[in-house]
Amino acid sequence: MVRGKVQMKRIENSTSRQVTFSKRRNGILKKAYELSVLCDAEVALIIFSQKGRLYEFSSSSMQNIIERYLEHAKEDINITTGAEEQQHLKHEAAFISKKIELLENAQRKILGHNLGTSSLEELQEIDSNLEKSLKNIRERKDQLYKEEHEKLQLKEKLLLEENAVLCEKIGLEHRQAKGKHKEMGSGSRSTVSTEVVTDLFIGPPLTRNGP
Repeated sequence: MVRGKVQMKRIENSTSRQVTFSKRRNGILKKAYELSVLCDAEVALIIFSQKGRLYEFSSSSMQNIIERYLEHAKEDINITTGAEEQQHLKHEAAFISKKIELLENAQRKILGHNLGTSSLEELQEIDSNLEKSLKNIRERKDQLYKEEHEKLQLKEKLLLEENAVLCEKIGLEHRQAKGKHKEMGSGSRSTVSTEVVTDLFIGPPLTRNGP
């Protein structure tokens, strides 16, 4: 009797599912053992049943095989990641190069070069962009003029205040010097007026009527 082809889908009957699991589990464990012996391969097999029971087979230490697998998987991940990153960088470099080319072409057209291939719509767009640029430039220039004017006004105000302070200081020093000069003049006059003229004579007394 020829066996019918088994349809690959979940077995709904729990008893039939458990019987099938036991048969196929034993079969795959046997195949793993035969592969490790016949081909001198390092084989590790881990199976968890629906109820969470563990079934395993390893041709050597299970821990060593798992560590070896993790190292190999890590290398594969690094290689895959490096290749993906390199591919991404290539796409990004191509995109940036294309963008630079478009910007350079647009710049040449703004400067009035390579306009022969431009359509009327492109020329109108360039003209509109130039008008906007000129407007922004004039506004920025007016703003800078205004800021510079305000700075000069502030500087002028500070210089005037400093000049006023200096003038007041000079005037005060002049008044003080003038007051000191007056005090010195009045002191000299008082010294002259207090002088007394006397006929003081040093020597033997003389008679006024002669010898």
